[in-house]
Amino acid sequence: MKNQYNLPCNIAHTLNIIGDKWTLLILYRIFLGCETYKDIQNELEGIPTNLLSKRLKTMESDELITRKLYQIHPPRYKYTLTVKGMDLSNVFNSLIMWGEKYLNKSFKYLVHSSCKCKVEHKYYCPRCNKYIDSSKLEIIDSNELKGNKND
Repeated sequence: MKNQYNLPCNIAHTLNIIGDKWTLLILYRIFLGCETYKDIQNELEGIPTNLLSKRLKTMESDELITRKLYQIHPPRYKYTLTVKGMDLSNVFNSLIMWGEKYLNKSFKYLVHSSCKCKVEHKYYCPRCNKYIDSSKLEIIDSNELKGNKND
């Protein structure tokens, strides 16, 4: 059974969808190109088969992935990320950058593909047309945003 947070919080409700053990790792493997159950299982050493199957079904019902039958007997499926699932790429990138900064040993780095230089995370305000420092960010309730939405 999934953990359910009933807090009025985006993080809590997002964790209701992607916060189960193995879920982000499965999504990340699909993002990297693992398409089949076997591919995903081989990349995630130690994941129980019944748990992988359950997570894939849940992610499909949460519209993070789609599955397409590619073999009838026995039935075999290929998994791909939906647009909603692909939007987690920024989460994956942020976790890689956080790990690079704080883990004792970093296994991956996020770099610019053409020059291999490590990238930085920046916040951009389209209304002001400029990059802003994270100290200038504010989290507000949704009712405070009414009438102040960017078009």
